Formats: sequence, structure tokens, C-alpha cells
Amino acid sequence: MLVSASTPTAEAVAALSALAHPGRLEVFRRLVAAGPEGLAAGEIARTTGSLPNTLSSNLAILTAAGLTQSRRKGRSIVYSADFGAMRGLLAYLMEDCCQGRPEICADLSPTCQDAPAP
Repeated sequence: MLVSASTPTAEAVAALSALAHPGRLEVFRRLVAAGPEGLAAGEIARTTGSLPNTLSSNLAILTAAGLTQSRRKGRSIVYSADFGAMRGLLAYLMEDCCQGRPEICADLSPTCQDAPAP
């Protein structure tokens, strides 16, 4: 599921609901920081201090909301943020922003410039 400005509100709500939990938000932020290469589940558990069953549940919720994806690499499962979905969610949130006054959101540009490329 790719959230975008043309996405139904229900999909945006699902993505926001997935992020509305401290543990899931921490996992997602770590995956964003890791970039497209992502992190192995074991590394996520070590860096967040998550119990395996809690981490598994959090990753499943983030994946179901379309915010993360996984791939097998040897014996590990590597998770990464879905940057397209993240951009789509941000676009959805800002769709009606500014009403012709881009200076309202201009201070977000420096933050976005340091974000990982897709």
C-alpha cells in the first residue's frame, strides 16, 4: 500500500495509527536512519531493546500499514523503511497546507535535504 496525496483517508489513518506507538515509531525512525539498506531484525532488537515477540508484532504492523518492507538475506530478515510510502504520507498530510503560502512550510526543507534518497 503506497500512501499518497490521492490515497484514501483510511490508508493514511492506518499508516499514522501504526506510527502512533512509541515502540513502532522508534523502529521506523531507526529504519529511516539506516537508509535503503535497512537493518536485520536482530540488529533492530539490539538497538531498540525490544523483545523478539514485541519487535515481530511491531514490524508486522508497520509492514501491514505499508511503511516497511522486508527481504531475506542469508539467515536474516532485513527490514527497511518504504521511502515512497513515507513521502506519500507526508505529501498527503501537506496536500492542503499553505493555501498558496509556501513560506509556512519552507523551514521543513533543511530537514528533508538530509533525508536518505530512495
